Amino acid sequence: MSELQGNEGNRTQHPAGVFLRGMAMGAADIVPGVSGGTIAFITGIYFRLLEAISAAPMAFFRQLIRGDVLGFWRAIDGFFLVSLLAGILTSIASLASLITWLLDQHPILIWSFFFGLIVASVWHVGQQVKRYSPALLIPLIAGVAFAGWVTTLPASEVDPSALAFLGAGALAICAMILPGISGSFLLLIIGMYAPVLSAIKNAALSDLGIFMAGCVIGLLSVARLITLAFKYAHDTVLALLTGFMIGALVKVWPWQETLSWRTNSSGEQVPLTQLPISPETWANLNGQEPLVGLAGLMACVGLAIVVGLEMLGRQRSAARD
Repeated sequence: MSELQGNEGNRTQHPAGVFLRGMAMGAADIVPGVSGGTIAFITGIYFRLLEAISAAPMAFFRQLIRGDVLGFWRAIDGFFLVSLLAGILTSIASLASLITWLLDQHPILIWSFFFGLIVASVWHVGQQVKRYSPALLIPLIAGVAFAGWVTTLPASEVDPSALAFLGAGALAICAMILPGISGSFLLLIIGMYAPVLSAIKNAALSDLGIFMAGCVIGLLSVARLITLAFKYAHDTVLALLTGFMIGALVKVWPWQETLSWRTNSSGEQVPLTQLPISPETWANLNGQEPLVGLAGLMACVGLAIVVGLEMLGRQRSAARD
């Protein structure tokens, strides 16, 4: 058993449980500002996912290219990856419209839920640090600053060429696997969010194929890099990821003032640049109730889910011991 997998209790998750975790990751990745990597971390599959992806290049040359398909399948933890991917794709296909509708009709409540989820995730990730020291404040502050800066970047416009789709795939997947960094939000910033959604909607197989190739390239490279980083600088990486999630809270704060707008793939005007404001200021600007009580309740639900998952994980670890 590897050191990383040992941190998560080895390969004991049932395929159905992995599928549900994949659905949660897919649902998070749909929303610009929420990271599927965060969901992977708090549901206890993050390191297993990193190890499975990191093993793929070596397994390709050692097993698959020599005809040992079964050995390759075992090396990359095939059942886990397939179950997880099936959950992600199922979620994107089935929940995209629902989540979009909920964000449109009940934005304060949904963003409050994500806010509570990420706050609890910060606490959860912080608990994984083996040895606390003042030096960890440096990567923590750097992570907060970087994530906060990313959320304020203006969107750009690029020509949706083959190279753009390839680069977008690599960038998006790298972000998606990092807790606190939203891949869909980065696509929005570089001007490829609408082209990618359009390619999916119109089943543009050539563009989607290039995008997926970029995803594979980015995934294989960043997974190996993160795995090595955890191996040699475990606490520093956790502090940096914690900072990413703290910085991401700016994006998911329920009450925002819209400073600029963009046109989505349906030709509708939707918020682009937003500034977090107090519920009272939001109420004065919009002439609506800020729903502070319900927002707090939804935030508590998100927090309770993370705490419940951690307690469940501890109980299972104790049962195995």
